[in-house]
Amino acid sequence: MKAVCVMGAFGSGKTAVCLGLALALKDRGYRVAFFKPVWNPGGLARPTEDDDAVLMRHVLGMSESVEVICRLITSPHYLQKYERPDEDRTCVMEAFGRVSRKADVVVVEGASPHVMMSLDLDSVTLARELGAFGIYVSRVTDDFSLDTALLFNEHLRARGLPVLGTVFNNVPRTLLDKVKGIYQPIMEKRGFPVLGVIPKHLEIAAPTVSEFYDVLGGEILVGEDHLDRLVEDVLVGAMTLESALSYLRRGTNKAVITGGDRADLALAALETSTSVLILTGGLYPDVRVIARAGERGVPIILVHYDTYTALSRLHEVSRKIKPTDTSGIALARSNFERYCAPDKVLEGLGLPPTHS
Repeated sequence: MKAVCVMGAFGSGKTAVCLGLALALKDRGYRVAFFKPVWNPGGLARPTEDDDAVLMRHVLGMSESVEVICRLITSPHYLQKYERPDEDRTCVMEAFGRVSRKADVVVVEGASPHVMMSLDLDSVTLARELGAFGIYVSRVTDDFSLDTALLFNEHLRARGLPVLGTVFNNVPRTLLDKVKGIYQPIMEKRGFPVLGVIPKHLEIAAPTVSEFYDVLGGEILVGEDHLDRLVEDVLVGAMTLESALSYLRRGTNKAVITGGDRADLALAALETSTSVLILTGGLYPDVRVIARAGERGVPIILVHYDTYTALSRLHEVSRKIKPTDTSGIALARSNFERYCAPDKVLEGLGLPPTHS
């Protein structure tokens, strides 16, 4: 049995990479299982169970429960919860044993390499104890993304974890040539292989209104049937109406955050490409806003905190592929096959291209 630990920062698209890798291995005849030692619900206002574990359990036809597949839950204040880390580590190893017993390869989804390092429950320590190989996923936004990828690869190498390579994920079209022509040669010159460069696809990169609601909580005033709309941009409406009009027209499929008492801005936003209105301060909007949003099929989420807090929480929003999202699952599979190197992963694991 072989294990591969896919790790990266929150929002890097690790789950899509795990999904694509798992399906590529399954297509080649391998029995594949999924394991997630630590779940970080981020800023979810209503955490229940890990969506990634639910998805992978469904796709791979696993019999183990989500509680076994995803063993620990972390948060910014995890030290208060895990007072016996040795026992927790033992629980992780036991759960992994149950998940891996019938598998040829286990795809392990890790967190960012530093998370829970203080208790030796970080992804690198656990991956070493599981005998796993590493893959680092980097979401590209600018040149600092390259620096971060180098830093974490140096860290993994220093910790003695065998690394198969890095996947640059969700790369904007404007940066594709730069990643391939500059980032990749720099990485490989330092001895860090690049497994693939995956372009950004809104279908699996852009979050939905539902995922915004999961993080924000609050109350849906209208448009509950349209929570599947994609959100490509976030704009804050805190200016005069005259200066806001050109600003609002720039964003496509956007979320607009403004005070509940700004009916003028809300109505203006509804005349542009807006996916959701987020009204802050607990102030119910003018009835005209609700009526127009209903006509346009735009959800309104009312929250009882200020605009700054709402915007801060949205940093925790990320796209989740659901078991019913057949197009998203197919895209994750094709992305890995087309832009990454499944056979190179198998070679690194010491496995043949196909399993008989």
